[in-house]
Amino acid sequence: MPHPTLKPGLLRRVHHIALNVRSLEASRRFYGTLLGLHELTGEDVPSTLKELVASGKVANFVTPDGTVLDLFCTPDLLPPHPDPEKAFTRANHLAFDIAPEDFDAAVEVLHQHQVPIDHGPVSRPTGRGIYFYDPDGFLVEIRCDPAMAG
Repeated sequence: MPHPTLKPGLLRRVHHIALNVRSLEASRRFYGTLLGLHELTGEDVPSTLKELVASGKVANFVTPDGTVLDLFCTPDLLPPHPDPEKAFTRANHLAFDIAPEDFDAAVEVLHQHQVPIDHGPVSRPTGRGIYFYDPDGFLVEIRCDPAMAG
């Protein structure tokens, strides 16, 4: 009997994309100035990232559709190949949003399919998440907002 899968449409949207960058200054110019994305500052910075933003390790931008782009400063990280067309990826992870009531079922699907788990599930004030790898070793997250108290 085949293992259950997530039904089409259950993953609602991309919640955020996190990229490793060598220079926050250069990346701020590119994403904020060149591409015109809105940088989150002050009270708009997610509470879980305020310390990293204040210390200059992370910058957060929002796309017009509301997707958050998190830039993680990793100045010593070299690309796997100096030619970006031959490099595999500079991304940190891709996160999908799911309804809180569907989170545990999604975790069970990952386990039943023996998807390699990096860590989680974790619970934070901003919700729950689990981090796992795709077949190429790219880090993916499924996360949900906190469940509403009944």
